[in-house]
Amino acid sequence: MENASLIALSRQLVLRRQLDIAANNIANADTTGFKVEQLIVETEEARLARNLGVSGPGQFVLDQGVGRDFSQGAIRETGRPLDVAIEGDGAFFRIGDPDGGPERYTRDGAFTTDGEGLLITRSGLPVLDQGGAEIVLDPAQGQVSIADDGTISQNGQQVGRLGVVRFDLLSVLSKDGDGLYRNTSNEAPPDAPDVLVRQGMLEGSNVDTLVEITNLIEIQRAYESTARLIENANDLSRRAVERLGRAA
Repeated sequence: MENASLIALSRQLVLRRQLDIAANNIANADTTGFKVEQLIVETEEARLARNLGVSGPGQFVLDQGVGRDFSQGAIRETGRPLDVAIEGDGAFFRIGDPDGGPERYTRDGAFTTDGEGLLITRSGLPVLDQGGAEIVLDPAQGQVSIADDGTISQNGQQVGRLGVVRFDLLSVLSKDGDGLYRNTSNEAPPDAPDVLVRQGMLEGSNVDTLVEITNLIEIQRAYESTARLIENANDLSRRAVERLGRAA
């Protein structure tokens, strides 16, 4: 394959990945706590086959992973007492693993309780307090009240406090599905006592749908343009071979 076609093909592969990410952003525009994603793209020089009249290496396009914008999403009121939203960037709720695995973290505060009163996430994982213990609520004690600092009370008595931590370096967080993240570093995140916890509210996605639809259009046009470049390069090579064959 010609050098131009190889470079264009590397660009095409990256564009397909960008298309998937943009489509996923749009699909999660209404997902609680979802953070918009973007492909990290770099170029790499490669010494290609020698071309007469052409100097310098080719610039291939490389997929270097996915970056996330962890900025605050819009907070909306739900009125449900176990819905909580974090007001502040870089902070997350602590989530436990029933199988004894490492903690996970989330911005999705749509919590509920199981049959034994254990406070859990949508996917059934236990929500942890400041000390890393599970939080158990007693339905017989009445309405649950959650203060701005995450303190949980029933019938005027404190029964726990939501564990909220902050990551100063958000790049250590790895996506784990269901709105959860894992800490890939060896350092435990510190508590975040300065952030506010809002009861009866949820943080929405920070996806700007109009921007993502515009991205989809631009990606599609770039993909079609690159496809035409490859087609033209192949057609040029075919015609060159045909002429050489007739000349021989």
